[in-house]
Amino acid sequence: MPRIDPQRDAALDELFEAVLCLQNLEECRSFFGDLFTIQELRSFTSRLQVAKLLFQGETYQTVRSHVPVSSSTITRISTELQFGSGGYRTVLTRLLEKEKEAEGTPPESPSES
Repeated sequence: MPRIDPQRDAALDELFEAVLCLQNLEECRSFFGDLFTIQELRSFTSRLQVAKLLFQGETYQTVRSHVPVSSSTITRISTELQFGSGGYRTVLTRLLEKEKEAEGTPPESPSES
């Protein structure tokens, strides 16, 4: 899967800075709603859901039963989770910590896939 070029790209960095300056969920909804089509947002949402299920140790079959994506998409996301730059793991770990804090329980580390 292609990676973001390690050489700095000013326009790409500007996009990342724009995301980082958002302050709350409503600002994110507004910005991403303007930036992407509903189909693109659904695609990104599905990818994150696949990554989350795989991160939690679910099988490909379970993932397919919960998220309407192809097996090749699941495989690509699984590969990124295992061998990628760590972006999925960073976000999913933080989301898990946030969920645990909201529930009032200490966070657990999901098993390695």
